[in-house]
Amino acid sequence: MKVNGHPMRSIWVESDGVSVGVLDQTRLPHAFVKVRLSTAEEAAHAIRSMLVRGAPLIGATAAYGLCLALRVDASDAGLKAAHAMLRATRPTAVNLHWALDGMLAALAPLPPAEREAEAWRRAAALCDEDVAINRSIGEHALKLFQAAWEKKGKQGRLNVLTHCNAGWLATVDWGTALAPIYLAHDAGLPVHVWVDETRPRNQGAGLTAWELGQHGVPHTVIADNVGGHLMQHGMVDLCIVGTDRTTAQGDVANKIGTYLKALAAKDTGVPFYVALPSPTIDWTLRDGLKEIPIEQREGTELSEVSGRLPSGDIATVRITPPSSPAANYAFDVTPARLVTALVTERGVCPATEEGMLSLFPERRAARGTGS
Repeated sequence: MKVNGHPMRSIWVESDGVSVGVLDQTRLPHAFVKVRLSTAEEAAHAIRSMLVRGAPLIGATAAYGLCLALRVDASDAGLKAAHAMLRATRPTAVNLHWALDGMLAALAPLPPAEREAEAWRRAAALCDEDVAINRSIGEHALKLFQAAWEKKGKQGRLNVLTHCNAGWLATVDWGTALAPIYLAHDAGLPVHVWVDETRPRNQGAGLTAWELGQHGVPHTVIADNVGGHLMQHGMVDLCIVGTDRTTAQGDVANKIGTYLKALAAKDTGVPFYVALPSPTIDWTLRDGLKEIPIEQREGTELSEVSGRLPSGDIATVRITPPSSPAANYAFDVTPARLVTALVTERGVCPATEEGMLSLFPERRAARGTGS
């Protein structure tokens, strides 16, 4: 994607070849700041403090964090310690585990002297794979957008509602739920996006709106509670969101508030799609409500808010009484029954175990489900 007309990814290897560059997403949309990560500890901090966020980008950052760790200590003990440290940064996004466990499995059998070079190669390949996956998701979902536009009689504009940020800032490039929006816009479809603010961290208002603006996509920021009203009045043609972890039966964990949008969509007959990169499928889990760990973050994310003053300065202010505690659940689980379809890099399928296995048949033998 592009920033001020210049193409870039959300993570890259710096010109020195031994450090990694990322964007500080906590500073957007008010400041565009690049950060250099030189140690595994800095990579872990970037993930934990949400300088980087979004399941695919978390996985990519963790993979590069392992590269940085091996520059210092490529022994068996060093590899395992770095793996454990990075794996503990955030609990919900399965890409973190997928990326780190895959790196560990590939690197552990190698002699320590060969590990660092192979780690850099594998991390770069993981990033390229993410870009290809997201582009493919966008192409498959674009067909759903085109069908919705046909159903509307090609009148007015195609109104899409999305939640949180599932764009290129959440991935290495393209994004998941935003990929078809970019493709639709570029193809000439008159797409308009309702952007949920996505409290408490405002990833919609701050990140999705910034992305869409950079690409020239028409959009409107709305309060989180407005979506149901818009759907009731026929002002939403479809919803599409991303996912941080999806069970083998199609339950979807995504940013807090996703479940409420799915309920409203079900009640009003609005299609509710989930853009699903295969690395975010946790084939070991079945019941999302019981088995997916839900991250609880600091209450200050809810009780405080940052913004730009008329002077141009950035300030953080408290919006709740000093004595009031805050509960900050970061994700919720949308049951598969509320999902119209899953859009993966291999195509579109029902949000069911059989639907997912139809696209990923190699998982049948692994799950012992037969042919």
